[in-house]
Amino acid sequence: MSKPIEVLSVAGLPEIGEGDALGQMLGAAAELRDGDALVVSQKVVSKAEGRVRRLAEVEPGERARELASRLGKQAALVQVVLDESRSVIRAEGGVLITETNGGWICANAGVDASNVPERGCVTLLPLDADASARRIRSEIRAACHVAPAVVISDSFGRPWRRGQCDIAIGCAGLAPLEDWRGRRDRSGRELAATVVALADEIAAAADLVRDKDAGGPAAVVRGLSERVTDEDGRGAASIQRPKQDDLFR
Repeated sequence: MSKPIEVLSVAGLPEIGEGDALGQMLGAAAELRDGDALVVSQKVVSKAEGRVRRLAEVEPGERARELASRLGKQAALVQVVLDESRSVIRAEGGVLITETNGGWICANAGVDASNVPERGCVTLLPLDADASARRIRSEIRAACHVAPAVVISDSFGRPWRRGQCDIAIGCAGLAPLEDWRGRRDRSGRELAATVVALADEIAAAADLVRDKDAGGPAAVVRGLSERVTDEDGRGAASIQRPKQDDLFR
């Protein structure tokens, strides 16, 4: 029989700034238990790591100005997106889709102006969100003597579907993918293709209780003790589909 899952919002965190010990702050606010998964929004991780840029300090290049004119975007913003990208995947209809330096394919390379206290600033994705998750987990372990799994989430759009959904861009303490191939379904047929994106499912569940308008940056998903591991694991980068297997790019 399946075990129940609880999803609990984390309240009481102040505005996060560069250099803050985010893991200690989250551990103090969340009342964590062993076997929990703590889901943290990318935005507060980026703020703590100083991944913020002032657009007034950005000098757009020729390509950024051309794309900005074609897409109806601010040239300085487009330059920041290009700085954060390996390649441009699509640029049409006012939409700029890129492959980030970290390998994620998303709108505007994850560059975001929402929930940034200083006007004219944008946040960037963490340089290595898996390393960020490991660091937060280590800080929580040192401060609170528990070691929850940590998932860093961000909202991504999805091909062929309207709306956004939170996914994992970093994780530590759980296997981000569960390979069910070789198992049997209830009719006895062998599963041949089922690989469950566990970290993404946890990120999406946590988003149901996070009030983004009120600045709720984290949630606890409880009831996952069988999936939380002592080792930090491979991280969310292992979710990325290799380019040679990507049929849709």
